[in-house]
Amino acid sequence: MTLNLTDITLTYPDGDGRLTALDRVSLEAPAGTLTAVVGPSGSGKSSLLAVAATLITPDSGTVVIDGTSTTGMSRGKLAELRREKIGIVFQQPNLLPSLTAAEQLQVMAVIRGGSARRARGRALDLLDAVGLGGYADRRPHQLSGGQRQRVDIARALMNEPTVLLVDEPTSALDHERGAAVVDLLTRLTREQDTATVLVTHDRSLLTGADHLVEVHDGRLRTPSGVTR
Repeated sequence: MTLNLTDITLTYPDGDGRLTALDRVSLEAPAGTLTAVVGPSGSGKSSLLAVAATLITPDSGTVVIDGTSTTGMSRGKLAELRREKIGIVFQQPNLLPSLTAAEQLQVMAVIRGGSARRARGRALDLLDAVGLGGYADRRPHQLSGGQRQRVDIARALMNEPTVLLVDEPTSALDHERGAAVVDLLTRLTREQDTATVLVTHDRSLLTGADHLVEVHDGRLRTPSGVTR
């Protein structure tokens, strides 16, 4: 179970021409590993994550998720693939104010057509896994910023995704809470056997990452001595 991006080029309209966001980028994220993507603002990190999430179709190149190529897929098939194979943790948790922590997770399984009883059990297990076992019945306004981010991570794992994509999960947290979130993601990547790609601006939090790549002007590079 892996995520493979091969020779990805992505451009956007820019006046009379086009702006290159990604320039022949290739990336492999094996199952059970965390790949961190760093780079300055505007370097292409968010574009890379959007392509990996099948939210944007690149100009050229291939995206393969768990052995399935997304090339030529309809919007409906891509949406189905995201439901089945991809978990996304957004920069802001975007939790529904009226739902409890457990219900935030349960709704993901219900959308997929799963059993409500089984969904409740898995939701409680995941909340326990992220350290929120006693917070299942609390609503977002009753949770701290770090706790809301943990609920979002648990929600992304609800449907047992092959690929976990995480966008700047620590941007609104202080260093201590940010480090705890990255440590949690590293542990869950191993336990859930996901191919995790984490976009962040803070290198100091990435001591547990399996691979570190940098994006500069739409191109990818691996710093020497970092990948282990």
